[in-house]
Amino acid sequence: MQYFSRRVVLFVVVAWVPLLLLTAWEGTLWGNGKVPFLIDVNIHVRLLLALPLLLLAEVALHPRMISLTRLFVDRGLVPPSKQQQFGDAVRSARRLRDSVATEAMLLAIVYGAALIMAMRHYEVLGVGTWYGEPVPERLHPTWSGWWFGFVSLPILQFLLLRWYFRIFIWLRFLWRVSKIDLRILPIHPDSCGGLGFLAELSVAFVPLLIAQGVMVSGSLANEIFFNGRKLTDFGPEIVALIVAMTAAVIGPTVVFSPRLARVKRAGFRDYGNLAQRYASEFDRKWIQGGATPDEPLVGSADIQSLADLAGSYEGIVKMRPVPFSLRTVIVLALTAVLPIAPLVLTMVSLPELLERILKVVF
Repeated sequence: MQYFSRRVVLFVVVAWVPLLLLTAWEGTLWGNGKVPFLIDVNIHVRLLLALPLLLLAEVALHPRMISLTRLFVDRGLVPPSKQQQFGDAVRSARRLRDSVATEAMLLAIVYGAALIMAMRHYEVLGVGTWYGEPVPERLHPTWSGWWFGFVSLPILQFLLLRWYFRIFIWLRFLWRVSKIDLRILPIHPDSCGGLGFLAELSVAFVPLLIAQGVMVSGSLANEIFFNGRKLTDFGPEIVALIVAMTAAVIGPTVVFSPRLARVKRAGFRDYGNLAQRYASEFDRKWIQGGATPDEPLVGSADIQSLADLAGSYEGIVKMRPVPFSLRTVIVLALTAVLPIAPLVLTMVSLPELLERILKVVF
């Protein structure tokens, strides 16, 4: 955690503090511009909230991902004969994650787009800012604008792009594992054949989801405060954010869906045959008079076994085609939209909002 704190301080010092000093020197810290630096919500939530959250996501996610990966072997999902294949998938994912060449490529992509992003970032506001003054067909940056465009913004973009790439690595790893003949059981209590633990990883993605939501919230806030837009104008964008971020987190696990569907069909067949056989023998013994006269019905293990078999078959009926539940989807969706919730106050005052809530509750 101490290492994490040092990294956060370093990134904030490099990305945000120079902007504070440069805008103070240029006179745009508070005045001399329609959007002074100190009241630019977007820049502060990006560099002071989203950036640390992206770093925090590494601390929260990587150890959790490693422990979940081990569960494939620890829980016997990977047969001994397939452990070499599973190990190859793990090592391949690790090499790709730690590749210096990959990070250099991501950095090149970020800086290849940095100038375009820097020139257009505040141009959508249509007003003068601490960042620059709009002129016909382009934006004339200030010194603080150049720092933002070539230092602050690329840092944030690099961290975010690296996280998107790591989600791709996770998808690629799960896809390779899905090709292994795993021991997936249709009667497993998690209703996912034993793969339900993959949904637990969603909790570790919370900092990443909040970071992305914070960035969107900052952009919407600037549009509302400086361009006179309303929160309701961004309904499609907010829905798209919720869908995209939720899908990014749980989407990779869907690669197991074809296998889960096959296991469920096989479970219906195999356990259906077993249930038919047992039910026939039970009927022959206890209904058709096959039991011996001295065998007591009360307390017979046959009845409990029949109930247990029915419970197992019911477990197959409830088996989901994806290794996550509706509850997981709802939690992720609420997490993604949580940073946007404060913008509701732009439509109604806090006292009025509380009054409406109290009326609903009481």
